[in-house]
Amino acid sequence: MSTPTLLPNNGPFDVVDLGMMDYPAAWARQKAQHAAVARGERPTLLLVEHPPVLTLGRKATQGENIVVSPEYLHQQGIEVYTIERGGDVTYHGPGQVVMYAIFPVWRKVRDFLRLLEAATQRTLALCGLTDTRPNPGYAGIYVPDRVINGRQYHQKIASIGVAIKQNVALHGVGLNISTHLPHFELIVPCGLSDTQMTSLAREYQLRGLGTVPSMAEVKKAASLAFASTFAEYDFTLVPTSAEAKQPISSAQSSITQFSSTQSSNTQSSGVTTRDTA
Repeated sequence: MSTPTLLPNNGPFDVVDLGMMDYPAAWARQKAQHAAVARGERPTLLLVEHPPVLTLGRKATQGENIVVSPEYLHQQGIEVYTIERGGDVTYHGPGQVVMYAIFPVWRKVRDFLRLLEAATQRTLALCGLTDTRPNPGYAGIYVPDRVINGRQYHQKIASIGVAIKQNVALHGVGLNISTHLPHFELIVPCGLSDTQMTSLAREYQLRGLGTVPSMAEVKKAASLAFASTFAEYDFTLVPTSAEAKQPISSAQSSITQFSSTQSSNTQSSGVTTRDTA
C-alpha cells in the first residue's frame, strides 16, 4: 500500500494521493475523511487506484448486470461489494484514477454533480482530449459515439456515482486512463447495454495522439482541474440537524462483500444517492 501524499493545490480543499489501495481500506479512509468534513474540517479530494473490484450501487439488483459467475470472479481475484452510492454496477482497477470528492453539498446536489462532470472534462482537456461531453440523464463523461458491427455505442470514459450523508458527499468519479478494458466485459456497465467503456490510452491509440499521459500527470491535471472548477463553489457546511455533527456509524454506512456462496443487497439508511456509477 502506498504512503498518502498531499498534492499541491491552490483550492479551498486538500488533494491527497492514496496511490494503490484495496477497496475496503479506501472506503475506511473515505469514511474517516467524511466524518472530519461533517465536523467542519477541511474538504478533501482523494485520488486512488484500486486492485480489480466490482461495486454495486443502490440501483443494482443482486448483481444481475454481472455477466459471469461468482466462481469465475473468484478465480480472477475480483471482489464484489455492494455500497451506498447511486447507480448500478461498475468496475475499478489498475490504470483507473478514482476521484473521491469529500465536499460539503447540502442541497446543491445537482450543481455538485454538474461540477464533478466539468472537473472531469477539464482533467481530460488538460490531458489532450477536448471533445468530451456529459450525457443528459446519465451522470458520466463520454467521447463521441462509435459504430461497431453496424451498431452505434456510446463511448464512456468516466463514471460518476455519489452518496450524500450529513450534507457531505462520498464516492465520486472513476476515470479510465490505462484501465484493462476487457474487465468491463464482465458487466453491463452501469446497466447500460448501449454503452462501451473507453480509456485515455485507447483514445490516444485510436486517434494517433502519441504518448499517453502518465497516472502522475493525470492526477496533477485532476488537482488543477478541480481547483479551477470549484473555485467559486460554496464549501460552507450547513447542518440540518444534530445528526450532521455525528460520524457515520457502521450501521448507517457499510459495504458488503459478495462471494460465490453469499450475496446481499444491504443498503445504508439516511443516505441520499445520485446516479450513476
